[in-house]
Amino acid sequence: MTTPADEGAAALAQALLLAQTLEEMLEQEFEHLKVQNLDAFEASQASKNELLEELARLAGIQGPHSADELGPEWDGFKERMAHCRDMHRRNEVLIGRKIDAIRGALQSLQVEDPASSVEIYDRLGKLSRVRRGGRGYSDA
Repeated sequence: MTTPADEGAAALAQALLLAQTLEEMLEQEFEHLKVQNLDAFEASQASKNELLEELARLAGIQGPHSADELGPEWDGFKERMAHCRDMHRRNEVLIGRKIDAIRGALQSLQVEDPASSVEIYDRLGKLSRVRRGGRGYSDA
């Protein structure tokens, strides 16, 4: 017959293993982001969310502050989860930097000079030059 203490120890052991898996997933996520493999990054999100839900269930965490109510035997788990939080933030910063770089590239492609012209084709398929400020491709 198992006691609540045995069940708690088993839950803690399983939570520690899942926390290690989460650390590995976050590291892999970072690698995917570095090489801009967004398909692999997106594919990992569902399994990461399932893992987080299982961790919350094992620890009995119901809200953002209930982790503070865990006993001292869960301190190692809480430290691992704090490390996972930091890894997640690192990934978030990398995503933000990538988005900023893309925005910068897009802004550099948008010419704000009113004297610049844009080459477009007219209805007959002939090349016509349109001055910005007049009727251009963005007005079509």
